[in-house]
Amino acid sequence: QGAFADPGAKTVIPAKCIGKFSMRLVPYQRPEKIEKLVKDHLMKEFEKLNSPNKVEVKMLHGAKAWLSATDHPNYQAAANAIEQVYGSPPDYTREGGSIPITSALEDATQMSVMLLPVGACDDMAHSQNEKFNVSNLVNATKVFGAYLHEIAKIKGPKPSACRCEPLTEEELMVPGAFMRGFKCKCEM
Repeated sequence: QGAFADPGAKTVIPAKCIGKFSMRLVPYQRPEKIEKLVKDHLMKEFEKLNSPNKVEVKMLHGAKAWLSATDHPNYQAAANAIEQVYGSPPDYTREGGSIPITSALEDATQMSVMLLPVGACDDMAHSQNEKFNVSNLVNATKVFGAYLHEIAKIKGPKPSACRCEPLTEEELMVPGAFMRGFKCKCEM
C-alpha cells in the first residue's frame, strides 16, 4: 500500500510499507489463537533481521470457521431442489469463505444454517470484475422456489408451533436482544 505500482521506473523508496493478508480458518481453530501464533511468528522472523525498522502486526477482524451438518433435513431439501433444477445432485465442496454471520446465527438460534449457492465459480466474488450471470439469477429463483416446496414436506414441529416464551418489549430494547430473540430451541 502506498508504493508506486504503475508501469515505469520507481525512484523513491517509500517511508512506510504496509501489507495485508487474509487467512481462512478451519473448524475448531480460534481466531484469537491463530492471531497470536501469526504475530509471534512474524515478530520472531523480524527480530532475526536485526533491522532498525519497526514492525506492527494487527488483526483487523476475525471469525471462527463455520461447518454445518449436511445430513440435516434442511440440506436434504436444498439437495432435492438443486437436483430438480440442474438435473444432478449438489457437490458439497466445503470451500473457504468469509461469512461470519453463519456461525453467529447458528450459535444464537441453535438451529441449522445453510448457505444456498447460486453463483458460479468464475464470478470472481469481491473483485473489481465481479459478475453474476442472468442465467444464475433465473436458476436461483427456481432453486429457491423448489427449496421452499421441499422444506414444507418435512414432518415434525415447525417453528410456528413453538411455545417458547417470547421476549418482552423491554427485553427487546436491550442492545443485542435482536440476536437473543432467535434463541428458540425448537427444531424442524
